[in-house]
Amino acid sequence: MPELKRCFEAAGFSEVKTLLSSGNIVFNARSSSLASLEQRAEKAMQSELGHSFDTFVRPSRYLQDLIDSDPFAELSLAPSAKRVVTFLRNPVPPDVELPIEHDGASIVKANATEVFSAYVPDPKKGPVFMRLLERSFGKGITTRTLDTVIKCAKA
Repeated sequence: MPELKRCFEAAGFSEVKTLLSSGNIVFNARSSSLASLEQRAEKAMQSELGHSFDTFVRPSRYLQDLIDSDPFAELSLAPSAKRVVTFLRNPVPPDVELPIEHDGASIVKANATEVFSAYVPDPKKGPVFMRLLERSFGKGITTRTLDTVIKCAKA
């Protein structure tokens, strides 16, 4: 991930750290809209790497507030269920009716720009939950386990 770190530094972000190996970046930036920060990061990746990845920026305080809201608390989920958060570029469409369930994966809750899902991993079925999310919200999304979101907020 050193290449990705260099991209963000080249874009003028400070205190850049990569987290895990899934493209999570923690950085500081002067006050700016989230959309302009995302565009700046994508432009830097294109310039430095020759390609870019969809970028979703959320302030650490926002992530901490999301975690503190305990979005899965009132749900009855299997102990082995993975809890995942999907970040959207645009607000959740008002006509989306939840829960949406398919083959052991459930989209259970949403706020303005995040969707909360759960699934029990099954190697035979593959990433059913991702297919369900993409079918419901399109491919312009990024998904992280709740544990990863917690690590990003603390970094």
